[in-house]
Amino acid sequence: MPNPVNRPDLLPPLGAGQELETTLAAVETQLSSLGDSLRANDMGAVDHHASELHRALARAVDHFTHAARSGQVPPALRDRLMRASGLVASQRESLARATAALDRAIDVLMPRASPAAVYGASGQADRAGRGTNLQA
Repeated sequence: MPNPVNRPDLLPPLGAGQELETTLAAVETQLSSLGDSLRANDMGAVDHHASELHRALARAVDHFTHAARSGQVPPALRDRLMRASGLVASQRESLARATAALDRAIDVLMPRASPAAVYGASGQADRAGRGTNLQA
């Protein structure tokens, strides 16, 4: 038999501070999970947690924007949001460095073909990159 005291539909609505706390905790959880997935090199989990982080960040932006307009963002939560923002920037920078390193490694392993020669009107290759001179 359900307990009528703890029914979700009878609980009071979350206060602004509790709602912000819950939203921010979701962002922090997804950041942590994404970091763990990156360290484990688990691309499936990275994709999942990146998507979930995106959703959590969108919710957090909505909630914090609304709360900021009414002046209800506690300083402690503001500080945590700033730290979370720093972590997002740090992970983004790490991914950018890893991507650049991977691109360099691919360039070494699979060099690009040399540029094609440019042919003039006579069908002869012109090494200067110009067509052969046609005189009228």
